[in-house]
Amino acid sequence: MTSVKEQEAIRRLMVFLQEWDSAHKVARSHILDNFIKSNDSKTEPELELEFSQGASLFLAHLAAWLRMTYTYSTCLSKLLRSIGIFLSAASGHRYLVEFLEIGGVLILLEILGLNYQKEEDKRESVKLLQLIADAGRKYKELICESYGVQSLAKFLATSNSAEAQEDTQILLDSLGHSNPKYQNQVYKGLIAVLPCASPRAQQLTLRTLRVMQDVVGEAPMAVVEAVLGVLRSTHLQVQHEAVQLLKVLMAHQVRPALLEGLVALLTPPWSQTAKDPAALGLKEPKLVYTQQAAAAKIVGVLAKESAEVAEELIQMKVVHSLMVAVGNLDHVASQRYASISLEYFVHTFPFVEECVKNALGDTLFQNFMDSPETWYTKMDPLHAEVLASSVVDIP
Repeated sequence: MTSVKEQEAIRRLMVFLQEWDSAHKVARSHILDNFIKSNDSKTEPELELEFSQGASLFLAHLAAWLRMTYTYSTCLSKLLRSIGIFLSAASGHRYLVEFLEIGGVLILLEILGLNYQKEEDKRESVKLLQLIADAGRKYKELICESYGVQSLAKFLATSNSAEAQEDTQILLDSLGHSNPKYQNQVYKGLIAVLPCASPRAQQLTLRTLRVMQDVVGEAPMAVVEAVLGVLRSTHLQVQHEAVQLLKVLMAHQVRPALLEGLVALLTPPWSQTAKDPAALGLKEPKLVYTQQAAAAKIVGVLAKESAEVAEELIQMKVVHSLMVAVGNLDHVASQRYASISLEYFVHTFPFVEECVKNALGDTLFQNFMDSPETWYTKMDPLHAEVLASSVVDIP
């Protein structure tokens, strides 16, 4: 038989649950406030003591209310934080299982796709998904099987909250490790984020792809177009992370395609025809020029990292393409970075020096050698035409 003390504890629990069931949403909001304040960071034994060995009953009530109201609840963030107290409780694995049994993962993922929910609510959903992923490989697989990668990638690309984006990136990185069945799916999901309009999302995604690269092995060809595309970004952090990822990708099979793509970016469609880009129906020429400048900088960085890469670039006619970029009088950054990279090839490979000298002529070549970082500032349209039309015949 239960003792008088135990009976009293059970009675208090039943009164509390009845109070919850009969309360309107304002009263429930106050109950959640008190619960969060009193029970944050408690362990499973402490929660059971608080609820007279019936903490699971309150969790079940919270989960039921979440399932019924997550599409319109006005205190969704408090509700999710309250559930998080159970999921994060030390020794509280059974709470996690109980939450999953009512379809918790699917609900959390659906919240991320609701356009009218607050960013704060969606961030709390991501935090709960992180707690689930932290429980082990089979829980990571459960999230991925529930189309979690697509939902998280979309939220990362569209969120307006830097904090929420960082939490989402951490979760995607977690799903990409110790999860061999779905790590390639995570990698491809991240690639799909790169064309988005959020510089912060691009930066975080590039960093995560770099960290994941050793885990996934060979990168899919889809990464080539996506990474080259972000070089249009005017944000230095995005450009920096792109360079770091490209360095890592040089050790993989996509290297030739990436190098060919970089060389192609040095010569936009109108660069060798002296036509107005607008006349060719090309949109956003300034972004293309930004991409050209980034490519000019990166080929120099990659060449300095590896003599083998430098020689491959030379065979891809990078020298001529750099000279074309130097002649872009409409974009100083392209001229500067192309000139600096060209200087490296000239100084490192004697046969390149001779070919460039023959193409430029003695006077223009001497100007370049005297001051490679500034010679383009004195360039006139005639000089630019010489650079664009020069023939650099390197065997």
